[in-house]
Amino acid sequence: MTTTSTLPELFSRWEKVWHDKSYDLAASCIADNYTRHDESGSRTVSRDEYLNEMKGVHADRPDIRVIVFDHDFGEDRAWFRFMFRWTNAEGELISRAGVQVYRTEDGRIAETWIAMQPAGSSWNDKPQPSWTSS
Repeated sequence: MTTTSTLPELFSRWEKVWHDKSYDLAASCIADNYTRHDESGSRTVSRDEYLNEMKGVHADRPDIRVIVFDHDFGEDRAWFRFMFRWTNAEGELISRAGVQVYRTEDGRIAETWIAMQPAGSSWNDKPQPSWTSS
């Protein structure tokens, strides 16, 4: 079981994987098998499969950022109100707002539920400086 004191550390590392492409940290962030519930349905992937997917996102959208507007940590759960932002092939800035809930096991992300708004959506309030700051 993860405690609240370790969740900020976990998601600080996860932010580095996403923003800095620190893929070597993925093993400390993602469980061996990761269940995702998203627009495409529900599926379970291995850590390596998900890491390859993430690398594909980074290849397609090299400047992608996950901008967090609000978050909270529970005992083994976390949620984030966030926005993806990237530049498309035509040079246009694209945004997409969403909410994501995570379940952790043994200090690593094991399952997530994500709900996204359409392309062009955003939140009207000010983003946090980092994923885990207030």
